[in-house]
Amino acid sequence: MFTYYTSGTCSRQIIFEVDENNKLHGLKFIGGCSGNLQGVARLCEGKDIDEIHSLLAGVKCKNNTSCPDQLSKAIEEYKRSLTENAKK
Repeated sequence: MFTYYTSGTCSRQIIFEVDENNKLHGLKFIGGCSGNLQGVARLCEGKDIDEIHSLLAGVKCKNNTSCPDQLSKAIEEYKRSLTENAKK
């Protein structure tokens, strides 16, 4: 499980897993608009994280970001963590 702490949104955390084929699973948003975020989670289930990132990066709501935009940032952080762990 990967956990990302959001910034500038009603949701506080994003939790997900990525399988060996780069597919996202078990996406959960903690806080935020429950119905909308359940919908985002269902639409993202089993999708490639690079595709999700390119679709959702830059989606704006308040504070010049949104929960979907924060998911794209969570994916960036997840990928960065893989690179850092590979260097160790």
